[in-house]
Amino acid sequence: MKGVVLLNMGGARNKEELRTFLLNMFNDKNILSISNDMIRSIIASLIAFFRLDNAWKNYEQIGGSSPLHKITEKLVLDLQDELGKDFYVTYAFRYTSPFSDVAIARVKELGITDIILVPLYPQYSTTTTKSSVEDFIINAQKQFQIHIIEPFYHNRLFNNSIINSIKDIGLPFFEYNLIFSAHGLPKKVIQRGDPYEKQIKEHIQILSKMLEENHIHFLSINLAYQSKVGPMQWLEPSLEDKLKEFIGQKVLIYPISFVTDNSETIFKLDIEYREI
Repeated sequence: MKGVVLLNMGGARNKEELRTFLLNMFNDKNILSISNDMIRSIIASLIAFFRLDNAWKNYEQIGGSSPLHKITEKLVLDLQDELGKDFYVTYAFRYTSPFSDVAIARVKELGITDIILVPLYPQYSTTTTKSSVEDFIINAQKQFQIHIIEPFYHNRLFNNSIINSIKDIGLPFFEYNLIFSAHGLPKKVIQRGDPYEKQIKEHIQILSKMLEENHIHFLSINLAYQSKVGPMQWLEPSLEDKLKEFIGQKVLIYPISFVTDNSETIFKLDIEYREI
């Protein structure tokens, strides 16, 4: 039997878990690139303290809980049915429970020594893929043979699912401007060699060609980055700025860097950017 572990960032189901999420995220050296662990931990605690109440107000608008847990649990069950008895499927989150040590304990109890890691990030980034995989491998302590699924933004079946989900909306697409919205990153992360921006652009080129092949024609196809925070330079254009270009026009926003709904889609896009 082989183990299959789905990896994702995680999401909060209550205010205390949101605090845990913020603490763990900003204490991640792939997110806050401060080499001194103690200093990074102190800064993470301060950020979590000052952001918690405002962040929780956002969660209250989506029912006080991220949908990521329930969606991931269903995904695990569906994948288990698909793969059958020769595989054991579970999941691990980076910033909220269940953490990687829980998934490791599960597969170890079953005597599994061969694990396939599936990072649920279509494009590679040090802040997502590397962080999740690195955390799992460190906690695994060389107890397993580990295989890692590569970024899948170029996978034809995955991209067919995106095209089909756009088709299923059933809009008169020629009246709409399409914006593929990707989660933003500080420019300094890209300058350190992170391939995320390059892969996002490649992905949009692939999807644009597939839309053409499927005779789906928009007024325009665009890229924008959401969720900028802080004073530093982030990838551009921001989604807020891109929306200003289409005042008085129809816009369809598709979240290109997420495979499951979470606070970044159901709050940031469906509430915050809808209001903008």
